[in-house]
Amino acid sequence: MSEGAFVPQSNLTCPLCGTAKTETMPTNACQYFYDCTGCGAVLRPKAGDCCVFCSYGTVPCPPIQLAGPDASCCT
Repeated sequence: MSEGAFVPQSNLTCPLCGTAKTETMPTNACQYFYDCTGCGAVLRPKAGDCCVFCSYGTVPCPPIQLAGPDASCCT
């Protein structure tokens, strides 16, 4: 992704049932929990990830997109 490029939406996929849904990412906070619309599971970030978009999305969260993988995301 080129520097400064920002994609506001990410396609989240539930690791339990495979349901995928495009969601708009918050730009002013991290999203630590996501309720799957398919099976109802509450998704949480994987160890080492800052949010559900970084763990289960097709596009990482805004701070990571804009500042890179070493960014202080969600602090």
